Amino acid sequence: MKFILAAAALAASSLAMAHNCPNEMKAIDAKLSSNPTLSAADMGKVKALRADGEKFHKAGKHDDSMKALGDAKKLLGI
Repeated sequence: MKFILAAAALAASSLAMAHNCPNEMKAIDAKLSSNPTLSAADMGKVKALRADGEKFHKAGKHDDSMKALGDAKKLLGI
């Protein structure tokens, strides 16, 4: 019984992560549209991380997606 509950919890958390990737991308896009003051190098990193996050999300690699998007958000200060 405990195994079934653990498996169900894991499946639910994976789905929650999968659904959160688009929200993270929206937050990054909103901040980028406000023309944040970043160096050209940091802006390049943010855009690359944002693109990586979307690529990982589409490939079903949600942990990798959330890491890339989290790193982009840190650079943006959000």
